[in-house]
Amino acid sequence: MKMQQALEATRNTLRFLHYAQQTEKTYLHWLERYGRWIASHPTGTHEDKIAGYLTHLAKDRRVSQITQKQALNAIVFFYKRVQKIELDNSIQFSRSRKGRILPTVLSRDEVARLLSQLRGTQWLMAAILYGSGLRLNELLRLRVQDIDFDRHTLTIRRGKGEKDRQVMLPAPTADALKHQIAEVERLHDADLANGYGDLDLPHALNRKHSNAGRELRWQYVFPATRISPNPRTGLMQRWHLHESAVGKFLRRAAKAANITKRVKAHALRHSFATHLLEDGYDIRTVQELLGHKDVTTTQIYTHVLQRGPSATRSPLERISA
Repeated sequence: MKMQQALEATRNTLRFLHYAQQTEKTYLHWLERYGRWIASHPTGTHEDKIAGYLTHLAKDRRVSQITQKQALNAIVFFYKRVQKIELDNSIQFSRSRKGRILPTVLSRDEVARLLSQLRGTQWLMAAILYGSGLRLNELLRLRVQDIDFDRHTLTIRRGKGEKDRQVMLPAPTADALKHQIAEVERLHDADLANGYGDLDLPHALNRKHSNAGRELRWQYVFPATRISPNPRTGLMQRWHLHESAVGKFLRRAAKAANITKRVKAHALRHSFATHLLEDGYDIRTVQELLGHKDVTTTQIYTHVLQRGPSATRSPLERISA
């Protein structure tokens, strides 16, 4: 199978199985790189080629363990789900080192300073990222129907691992969120009047409810400023705001607030988790709110709590006193 045929077959399989768009992009990226590598290393079994490429990533490219695992998942998906080839589960390859990288966590004062530099929709997005602990793509994929003002909750649909979960709706964001939905409704009415306003629905709901995508409840809470082609169907639609837009305004706000740490959207999620643990919330509760499959993932935040190194008195202080 030629490269383009392999990529197209993989893309079709991913969409048939309702994989997320980001997963599709990641898998196709790694398959293209793997295809180029085996073109120059054509000998051996499928397992030999996989092991050779993964070892190349670890030793020559020095990628992280997470990156190597992404490549492995993409390649195994291609062989098993697209090519229908059963692989030997005992593939031996050199694994990337598992280094512990502590997350970037803002202090409460830094979060307040960051938010003070933002206004309107930008403030609202940053406030929800921190106040609810969302991943950036979870924030951007929020639809109007996912907000429950009566129960003070946000429903995250098809989060990481294709699982739904509920998180708290921070009280200070409620009024701004109602105003944002009113703006979405105004924009949606204008789109409908201009012959647009139809959005793709998850899974097979488009076939079951052909006109549901035109309803307000399915519109994105943070829509894009322009109508553009749907990356999968080509239809002209108003998608959600692009991830890069959020990164840009967070960097500007961090600079204006004199914050020297690297402030990305995920830093607000890290800060959410760390501050909850500092407030005495159980780690299992934090795990559920973050949507972590394994509690060991959540435990990384215990290494950055204020009662860690910064709360331990150095022996130098006793000598200098």
